[in-house]
Amino acid sequence: MAGDSKRTLIPGAGPLSRVPAPAAFLLVLAVFVLGVWLQGTVGALLLGLLALGVAALLATTWPLLTPSARVLRLLVLGVLVLITVSVL
Repeated sequence: MAGDSKRTLIPGAGPLSRVPAPAAFLLVLAVFVLGVWLQGTVGALLLGLLALGVAALLATTWPLLTPSARVLRLLVLGVLVLITVSVL
């Protein structure tokens, strides 16, 4: 399954499938901006929770992703972790 680069991701039936994409984007953006703006322990906790969510989504979708998509998502997660550490 992981080597099948022609497979497309199809919408699932999980709890996030009922959340409108713009609402999810705005929520993630708000948590990120609030975490960076607050800084300190509270900001790092918010960004850490965001990083845990990204890591959970990455782990769940890993088998369906192409190698290039995996690298890009790992890069995004790494940058988020670096930002989280920097606000402490």
